[in-house]
Amino acid sequence: MIDRGDGVRLAARLQPGGGPTLMFLPGYMSDMSGTKAQALMGRAQATGRQCLLLDYSGCGASDGDFDKGSIRRWAEDARAVADALAPGPLLPVGSSMGGWIMLHLALADPARIAALVGIAAAPDFTRWGLGLTARDVEQLAHRGFVTRPSAYADSPYRYARALVDDAEGACLLGGPIPLDCPVRLLHGDCDRDVPWQVGQQLMGCLRSTDVQLTLVKGGDHRLSAPADLALLWRTIESLSG
Repeated sequence: MIDRGDGVRLAARLQPGGGPTLMFLPGYMSDMSGTKAQALMGRAQATGRQCLLLDYSGCGASDGDFDKGSIRRWAEDARAVADALAPGPLLPVGSSMGGWIMLHLALADPARIAALVGIAAAPDFTRWGLGLTARDVEQLAHRGFVTRPSAYADSPYRYARALVDDAEGACLLGGPIPLDCPVRLLHGDCDRDVPWQVGQQLMGCLRSTDVQLTLVKGGDHRLSAPADLALLWRTIESLSG
């Protein structure tokens, strides 16, 4: 457990090894026990690569209140864990919302970033994905959260006011994103949660000239089938020289 500096302890797991540290950044309401995180850790162990997993505050085994979490708060969590356990070069791998967090982590210290890999990266999803109505805005003000059905859980996903309020200042797709590192974006063309066009828009916003968007025919949002995980690892290896 890593104390982020205010008494909130963040759960993390480090696999020592070589190369830039692979750092997996989970999606919304996910944690380091997920399929892609565990697959990445397993391949890192098998190949001697350094790999770092974490749970954001309020998620998984970490301390904290989930309803106080936000994109920039969770990006700061990721940076605190990286600073404590893997202070060298990073190769962040961001899944869905983790792709948004990945960008903020990179913008905070771009010289430290060897490359970025997004899996169905979902920057700015609060703008194009939540579809907040006037009633939702009222519920956020009075109840403090809204809910949306999810295909990945038995109960609806909860979106708190702290997340929505912070998101407006955290949005990135409205202008150039000043990152120059190599970026690889993997996206399923049958993704029902994050349209692949979001990846295309992100590619256009990134200042880097070394950006590739790979569309996976028939791929869903998770991209966690064996062939998808093999593609992820090949992508990482191609960035590692």
